Amino acid sequence: MPLEADMREAVRRHMESESEAAVAASRAWLSDEELAVYVGEYARTGFQGGLNWYRVRTAAGGRYTGDFDVYAGRKIEVPAAFVSGKLDWGIYQEPGALEKMVDGRVCSDFRVLRLVDGVGHWAPQECPEVVVEVVLELLRGL
Repeated sequence: MPLEADMREAVRRHMESESEAAVAASRAWLSDEELAVYVGEYARTGFQGGLNWYRVRTAAGGRYTGDFDVYAGRKIEVPAAFVSGKLDWGIYQEPGALEKMVDGRVCSDFRVLRLVDGVGHWAPQECPEVVVEVVLELLRGL
């Protein structure tokens, strides 16, 4: 998010570049009526509470980070898959993280990576068929 922009401004800027087809496709998984509920609540209460959840969960020395200490430096030792949208900002936050997952540094048995064109942060809602395909591909390989 740009430093000088709040969430509303950042989303507005991003949406200006979206095609009408992309906006129409987004309505397939979140109707205008459903969106209106979120808009109304975020207009009433703000979005900072949602963002604070991430801050609390990831802050060094934070109250909840101790829950994750048991996993520090460990690999994922079960068959694993990852599906995300190419438009999800999360996959770009830590350069090299996807490569570490795939090449065995993070996951000892990584099987499926699928990055979906035109999909953002909510892959299960935006492309449920692809998510199901990935899960089935993983299960068939067991």
